[in-house]
Amino acid sequence: ILLATDGSEDAAVATLAAIDIASRGGSELHVVHVWHDVPSPYAHSFVKKELKRQGQEILDEQVKKIEDEGVEVAGAHLREGRISDEVISLSEELSVGLLVVGSRGQGRIGRILMGSHSEDIVHRAHFPVLVLRHGVIWPPTRLVIGDDYSEDAKEAASLAAALGSLFGIREAVLVHAYPPLLEEVSEAEAAGYTARRQAEKDLEARVAELEGVLGYRPRTKLVAGDPAIAVRETAREDDDSPLVAVGSRGLGTVGRVRLGSTSTKVVRAAPGPILVRPHAK
Repeated sequence: ILLATDGSEDAAVATLAAIDIASRGGSELHVVHVWHDVPSPYAHSFVKKELKRQGQEILDEQVKKIEDEGVEVAGAHLREGRISDEVISLSEELSVGLLVVGSRGQGRIGRILMGSHSEDIVHRAHFPVLVLRHGVIWPPTRLVIGDDYSEDAKEAASLAAALGSLFGIREAVLVHAYPPLLEEVSEAEAAGYTARRQAEKDLEARVAELEGVLGYRPRTKLVAGDPAIAVRETAREDDDSPLVAVGSRGLGTVGRVRLGSTSTKVVRAAPGPILVRPHAK
């Protein structure tokens, strides 16, 4: 597991989750903090040295918090540069099984104009990413899994099920959304295998796969409409903080700007921790 931390309140929740998962699953835990230089016309070398010192201080503080909880830190990494670049690069060097990050919300306008480091990591990483924000309840008590029948979604579901078993979660719902136009079918079409019926069959196949991992049968939710909204509304059905899991097939920067993506919308709006399985290399 690689925990990316910046000392923020969101990072504190991410640290708690990383500690919990590592201790329960027996995983090796690494911690990274990325600092960046700020060009200054005056005493630049002093400013750079001070920024690096502050970065080391943040990293040391996080490592101490983790070790005070009885979890050994396998590696503490201080990097300089662009946060997403350095975190992704290190995750590839370590071949991590899970990347844990906090979501430092810049506010809605800031995210629209600039995106966020967590969103950038989610869409550029090739490893599963767990995103947490301040106020999230940890550990989760149920699973909400968005499934579009892609391999990425399948991997996200399997990992969510594995995490669920670590925490003894006994409630899960598998959500699939299909285009609303599929409701407008003739009587003859309804009698045959419509796209909706095929979706129902595919969903049942996914349920059978997950049942073996979970040890219980998850319920299903098949709705017409936007998949991100379907997942978000399902996550908000109860007053809790479910683990939401989705796959990301990666539209690329231009595609995300023009069309958005389900994983981006879920990361921004889901009420609990979000697990994203980005598209593998």
